[in-house]
Formats: sequence, C-alpha cells, structure tokens
Amino acid sequence: QVQLVESEGGSREAGGSLRLSCAASGEHFSFFCMAWFRQAPGKEREGVASIDHDGNTKYLDSVKGRFTISRDNTGNHFYLQMDSLRPEDTAMYYCAAKNGGGSCDSSGSMDYWGKGTLVTISS
Repeated sequence: QVQLVESEGGSREAGGSLRLSCAASGEHFSFFCMAWFRQAPGKEREGVASIDHDGNTKYLDSVKGRFTISRDNTGNHFYLQMDSLRPEDTAMYYCAAKNGGGSCDSSGSMDYWGKGTLVTISS
C-alpha cells in the first residue's frame, strides 16, 4: 500500500521559515514526479512546487525565490523549504506523487496524496 505522510506543519510569523517533509512508502519512487500542493479556505487547490525524476523543478509564481523543493535519490523522502513566509501562504499543504515521467503541477494528474498538514502564517 502506497502511503505519503507529511511532517507536522506549524505556525509562523510573517517573514519566518518552515520546512515540510514527506515520507513515501510502499514503492520505490525514483521514477515518480513529486509535488507539494496547498489549499486555503475558500480557494482551489494549487500546485506549489514539483520535482520530477530528473530533478527538474517547477514553482508557483508567487513562491519563486522563497520556496525550494528537494528530494532524495529514491524519492521516498522529499521536502519543501519555505522562507520569507507571508500570511497568504496559510493553507493546508499536501504532498503528492505521480507515477511515471514528466512534470506534475496539476492536482488531477497525481496518483497518491498525503492527508495534508496545516501551515498558518500570522501578520
């Protein structure tokens, strides 16, 4: 059974930093595309960052220069380093995985999902 589990989120003040991790189990994920999504109350889920099996990364425009996605070589662990946090970053954050090559910035294309972790940024 494939399972993705996010690390605990947390609360930070604006300008702070937070690192999220995702532990993937049940399969070797070296050929998967891994991604972080988020969803704020009343808003649609959006792709935050992704990294494919070749290490190519993509970012939501609003987080470029502030967030960094990374993965280990197997893909069983991947991370989202969030710096210069803003109140608008407040959301439930989800890690997700897509089987196969290519990018993964669309929630509808993802095969596996974590249950989400809450990140709250205060002004």
